Amino acid sequence: MSEYAIVAEGLTKTFGTFTATDHITFEVRKGEIFGFLGANGAGKTTAMRMLCGLSRPSEGRATVAGFDVEREAEQVKRNIGYMSQKFSLYDDLTVEENLRLFGGIYGMTSADIKHKANHLLSNLGLTDLRKAMVGRLPLGWKQKLAFSLSIFHNPKIVFLDEPTGGVDPVTRRQFWELIYEAADRGITVFVTTHYMDEAEYCDRVSIMVDGKIEALDTPSQLKKNFSVGTMYEVFYALARKAKRGAG
Repeated sequence: MSEYAIVAEGLTKTFGTFTATDHITFEVRKGEIFGFLGANGAGKTTAMRMLCGLSRPSEGRATVAGFDVEREAEQVKRNIGYMSQKFSLYDDLTVEENLRLFGGIYGMTSADIKHKANHLLSNLGLTDLRKAMVGRLPLGWKQKLAFSLSIFHNPKIVFLDEPTGGVDPVTRRQFWELIYEAADRGITVFVTTHYMDEAEYCDRVSIMVDGKIEALDTPSQLKKNFSVGTMYEVFYALARKAKRGAG
């Protein structure tokens, strides 16, 4: 049985003459918190879309939760959770309606949804707000609810695409406590972020530049390799080499 939740081998995506993701190879261990960093335009989102079974690779291969992302995309989708900064909840539905909707999408039974919803709302301190419209919740609460929904069905892996964008430092820290709890339950966490202090919270970090992975190691080892004191300095040393702009 493989120790890896994600394996990518020469994973490549081209759009005409443009190579968005250029022969990237890496593994993510089961239960690991893996940071996937890079400036805008580096190829992070393209790579994540391939790993989620949403985009077919032009070259190379990858397995997620043991399933081939190209040949077994539907099995991949059933075994992962996903949270995006841009869209994760329906603002015009109540908290409870969002839980029922996503639980149904994930194939959970009504009884299981009800049981897990009660536990989730209690854990988040949202029991009294179950009938509240999501659009009226503070951003920090929405982000924590969105993350909890992304792992509502207990997936093997959760993909988080800049999940803490726009929230204050205290809320970001609380959000990361939820991530640690998920990892303790055995869920593998694959996270992109542009906050370099959050890179310090990851078990290992990869940094992409112009579609390629230019560095991959633990935060402490990366800082040692670059003879710097912060992950921001590591990131800056690599990102300034980028030739292509954001996009």
